[in-house]
Amino acid sequence: MKIAIVGAGLTGMTAAWNLRKQGHNVTIFEKESNPGGLASGFREPQWQDSVEKFYHHIFKNDKDILGLVKELELTNMLSFSSPKSVMYHKEKFYPFDTIPAALLYPGLGFGFNKIRFGLVGLYLKIASPWKKLEQVTAHDWMIKYAGRSVYESMWEPMMIGKFGENYADKVNMAWLWARIHTRTTALGTFRGGFQAFIDVFAEKLRVAGVQFVFNQPVKQISKIADGSFTVSVNDSEENFDRVIVTTSPASFLSMVPEIPEDYRTKLLSLKSMGAVVMVISIKHPLSPDGYYWYNLPKSEGYPCLALVEHTNFVPKERFNGETILYAGDYLEDTHENFKLSKEELLKRIIPGLKKINPNFNESWINNFWKFSERYAQPIPFVNHSQNVPSIKTPIDGMILATMSHIYPWDRGTNYAVALGNEVSRLFL
Repeated sequence: MKIAIVGAGLTGMTAAWNLRKQGHNVTIFEKESNPGGLASGFREPQWQDSVEKFYHHIFKNDKDILGLVKELELTNMLSFSSPKSVMYHKEKFYPFDTIPAALLYPGLGFGFNKIRFGLVGLYLKIASPWKKLEQVTAHDWMIKYAGRSVYESMWEPMMIGKFGENYADKVNMAWLWARIHTRTTALGTFRGGFQAFIDVFAEKLRVAGVQFVFNQPVKQISKIADGSFTVSVNDSEENFDRVIVTTSPASFLSMVPEIPEDYRTKLLSLKSMGAVVMVISIKHPLSPDGYYWYNLPKSEGYPCLALVEHTNFVPKERFNGETILYAGDYLEDTHENFKLSKEELLKRIIPGLKKINPNFNESWINNFWKFSERYAQPIPFVNHSQNVPSIKTPIDGMILATMSHIYPWDRGTNYAVALGNEVSRLFL
């Protein structure tokens, strides 16, 4: 068959790889100038590695992306290490990335609270009851089983940072279970950055016969009388037997106006958070203790959910000696930070950098970049599995594969690859 894929992220590229192996002719349409989607990155001339626009890493048990890397014979590009992540408590940061560190974290209190925390963590790590867990909110479940003080000290700041005050107490427990159940302390990245891996993957796709059409946003997809599809891009059109769309639900609805009303209504009912990320290059290390990932509580005046010192994970020598920071935040898509210039956003972030390292000042800054995406984190409410529409749309031969379809898992490159595998299996 002749298949069109809209979106050159890892879901679309993985589907294309599998479908080409089955003998299908595949064309990928991408509105940007390069592949990668939300996992794409950029590189300054003096850097050896790229950095992602939106931060990513791989966990040791991310079987789908690790399986793809192995199949592509690119395992030599992968490296793993265990950088230090910290939690905030009473104006100090404490390591929280191992069991001993968690037991020493003062925010959990003493005695019974730590026992409850340990037992709850163990249960969520080894059990897989997500269908039951989606019937209750993370807020209610954690307070009941881990205790109010543990929840308010540890999980509530993260939930508020991730979903905002409006949705933090409405997210179901299956989502939080998925974050705890599969994650490892060892983190992986690609030599050269994720974009280096994606570029090699894209070249392997080209060699296999997959065509890429960049800088071409798809305007409309229409089904025609013979059962095939017309894909309209700018002033040109091309016909295909099947279409796979891997964009956001809103983008899909704009390019497929003839989608039946009940499917449209279901897509419109899905809620999501956007992401605003600032990448900052500075002259000196920010963390006095070599910390990598700071979980920040907004209630204490920090301007973002997480601060990541990337060069405490990947050596700064890969970046010409520069320290690379990420200041990341999840926000409702109406938030003013989406409209701020990068200079205006930096002014809001600088006070938080000074709280972490009082010696920091603006003369340390080499350069900075702002990236934003309004569809970055689906919001899973109670019984969310009943709300996610089918990957197979009501239009025969058209498939929609979005971040909402990886539920109950959280967004990430592994599940983007897993979704690409699922989509291509539908064609077998």
